Amino acid sequence: QVQLVESGGGLVQAGGSLRLSCAASGRTFRLYAMGWFRQAPGKEREFVAEILRSGGSTGYADSVKGRFTISRDNAKNTVYLEMNNLKPEDTAVYYCAARLTITSNFASWGPGTQVTVSS
Repeated sequence: QVQLVESGGGLVQAGGSLRLSCAASGRTFRLYAMGWFRQAPGKEREFVAEILRSGGSTGYADSVKGRFTISRDNAKNTVYLEMNNLKPEDTAVYYCAARLTITSNFASWGPGTQVTVSS
């Protein structure tokens, strides 16, 4: 499995932007599809975005389409989540996760980074 650590969270006003990063250990990062999830207080964890191994294919939750962009740099073992036009409802702990195929479960998770959007 790959070890993951998120960074880049913080407090931002509505309409602002943040860029989250997720650094992965090991030489096999390029073999994993990478995802971002979030969990708001009192709510279930929800899918945000996913990017496949080569970075050529991405998917997004409807709630973030057009505002968030997922990308990866396999040379740096890092996946990013660029978040623009943030809304108070985007407030959550954001997690990155890894899975080997699109049909397998996300087996590796980071500890999360807090994003707070003030109105």
